[in-house]
Amino acid sequence: MTTLDLIGSSPKFRALLNQIDMVARVDSAVLIQGETGTGKEVIARAIHKASPRCDQRFVALNCAAIPSALLESELFGHERGAFTGAWAQTKGRFQMADGGTLFLDEIGDLPLELQPKLLRALQEREFERLGSTQTVRVNVRVVAATNQDLGQLVTKKLFRADLFYRLNVIPICLPPLRERVQDIPLLTEFFVAKFAASLNKPIDVIPDEVMAVLKAHDWPGNIRELQNFIERAVLFSPGSVLRLPLDLKQTVKQPSESAARTLADADREHILETLMQTDWLIGGQGGAANRLGLPRTTLIYKMRKLGIEARRSSRARPASAAGG
Repeated sequence: MTTLDLIGSSPKFRALLNQIDMVARVDSAVLIQGETGTGKEVIARAIHKASPRCDQRFVALNCAAIPSALLESELFGHERGAFTGAWAQTKGRFQMADGGTLFLDEIGDLPLELQPKLLRALQEREFERLGSTQTVRVNVRVVAATNQDLGQLVTKKLFRADLFYRLNVIPICLPPLRERVQDIPLLTEFFVAKFAASLNKPIDVIPDEVMAVLKAHDWPGNIRELQNFIERAVLFSPGSVLRLPLDLKQTVKQPSESAARTLADADREHILETLMQTDWLIGGQGGAANRLGLPRTTLIYKMRKLGIEARRSSRARPASAAGG
């Protein structure tokens, strides 16, 4: 199933889609929790798109990306002269999202001193701009996200309990990609098509051994890591068949001896294919080492390890042919 960039067919993914459908209908606060790279903002946007507020703005703010001294102004705005450099009255994200949805990413990094003002804005739907005594009222739905355990932060007194309970009205926990192995082929096909188009490198085939390698990895960076991995794989694939670059394959964990053999077979096939395309020329600008993004000596070492015997290339110069 592919909906609004939500891709998958695993039981956990289908359960997540059902939860999004139910949550989107109401205006309650949502707290999305999950590891880095699981797609928390994608889920927040899906909730907004499926909600009655879909025709209004979706405004996002990463609380960890803004210096603490500026975060209050970013959230609530400021008046002219409120601080050095405040040349004009400026709306904050709350006011910009009026009528729509405000997504607060990395909410666990919100400074303690700012949390009471956020709590009031959530409960009363009103606040004052920095440097102003005039109250601004807004109608905003807040969706927050974090990769931290807010319950533990509350215990350590690093996060206010009352704010946690106000945000955690509807909790959504995103499963890591290692618990959605069934979705890896669909995600891979999606990313291959996306990057093949953007990089102008048509990829028509994803070999079974490549997919086996992708499914064997535990993906600590989750969907974001897989996406970046596939982008590099498309870039380095010499033809229309997806190949995993040799230096990248070494980062993929193999759970069994049979999986390791599969990876070695894929390495050997990739090197042989590239050597045939370069007429067995190993070094030089048009050689196999350059195409594979490897030093010439490293490629020779890998060929020996995989049992690939070097052949004389008709394109090689006599002086370099003897060196192999």
